[in-house]
Amino acid sequence: MTHYRWAICAMLFFATTVNYLDRQVLSLLQPDLAQEFHWSESDYGTITAVFSLFYAVAVLFVGRFIDRLGIKKGYAIAISIWSLGAIIHSLCGVTTEWITNLPNAEALRSVVSGTDVAAQISMISVLAFSFCRCVLALGEAGNFPAAIKSTAEYFPKRDRAFATGIFNSGANIGAIVAPLSVPFIAKWWGWEVAFIAVGVLGFIWMGLWLFVYKKPEENPSVNAAELEYIKQDAEAEADVAGNEPEGDEVKITFLQCWRYRQTWAFALGKFLTDGVWWFFLFWTPAYLKSQYNMSGTDIALPIAVLYSITVIGSVFGGKFPTYFINKGMDPYSGRMRAMLIIAIFPIMILFAQPLGTFSYWLPVLLIAIGCSAHQAWSANIYSTVSDMFPKSAVGSIVGIGTMAGGVSSFLINKSSGVLFDYSEETNLEFCGFVGKESGYFIIFAICAFAYLIGWCVMKILVPRYSPIRA
Repeated sequence: MTHYRWAICAMLFFATTVNYLDRQVLSLLQPDLAQEFHWSESDYGTITAVFSLFYAVAVLFVGRFIDRLGIKKGYAIAISIWSLGAIIHSLCGVTTEWITNLPNAEALRSVVSGTDVAAQISMISVLAFSFCRCVLALGEAGNFPAAIKSTAEYFPKRDRAFATGIFNSGANIGAIVAPLSVPFIAKWWGWEVAFIAVGVLGFIWMGLWLFVYKKPEENPSVNAAELEYIKQDAEAEADVAGNEPEGDEVKITFLQCWRYRQTWAFALGKFLTDGVWWFFLFWTPAYLKSQYNMSGTDIALPIAVLYSITVIGSVFGGKFPTYFINKGMDPYSGRMRAMLIIAIFPIMILFAQPLGTFSYWLPVLLIAIGCSAHQAWSANIYSTVSDMFPKSAVGSIVGIGTMAGGVSSFLINKSSGVLFDYSEETNLEFCGFVGKESGYFIIFAICAFAYLIGWCVMKILVPRYSPIRA
């Protein structure tokens, strides 16, 4: 048997790596950009929230677009758009200087905070970066619908969570590479070059994808034995039913997708948990700067360590359900059993703020455990879609769920920025914490219990394995 399916998995891994490189550049540069453009916490929260909201809207339609256009062309178009979106971030500074009639970045920084000119700089730059984030979001909305659909085409159900865990670990690798490169690129050549560099990587991947990808039944690198292994679920289900394999003939319209409890279970599971990952992705550098007065290059090592740990959750979390499946449980039951165990680990985030008084490494490690659990959760919740829906609908269902996750991210990112400004201005006291520390503790508490709540909602909606037949 050939193993070309793992070459496809490797391509999905690299695409997700580039995806998160592009996504994280802004958060790593936030400490410097906030000084240059006079951003408040709420301003930065607005930029991240706009990205999340536009991503949520775009992914609802991009999933269907990929179902119609096909994985090869759809994925290539998606990554070309998000790579372009990354590159045009480099023009935000020039645009702000041109509109405000200031000659350079140094002139922007030298403006006294709190003045009308500083407010103008902030407003113009927020609008410019928000526009660029919208273009980035439009393209990035295609990554997970296309990647999950690719996994459904190239892997049987028993291997999908593992394959998803592997390609999803690209999010961690991107988040590791970014802090080890972006702050230093920005320091040596300017923050604009950092955005351009990650955008160029996306166009390189697009060229390789167009050359590498073909459907398994049309791919000369996939022999008969591997094709039989890939198609084993359809053959097994046909044997049980006494019919021919359904393959991709089962069609579900976009409106029909909303009628199934399975869709709502996936969507609500994403809504309740995705905001946690996006909060830590966008706000951890700002948290380290705010609480420990760390600069961009100081943040590099803690962030790299944090996301190195999350790789464990991505890879082994995806493999975890096979232990239960191999003991005779159906794929959905095995995943739900694994997800219940995984959902317990984020509770440790609750102790990040109290233990942070001893060393910044303690909250970094506890956040890393929570993020690792999220990646394990993510690998499995995505796979519940391909477990229960025909391949022709996978992109649409993933789009609906990812939209719900984007709305969750919008709410938590925007509300976090407002909360942090409010807690600092009013010297808010909560559970022994004062000022901005209390704001972070409130958000950490929400993150800690999100997964257990999400698991309960999913289990109530879909208590047992219920694949969609028509």
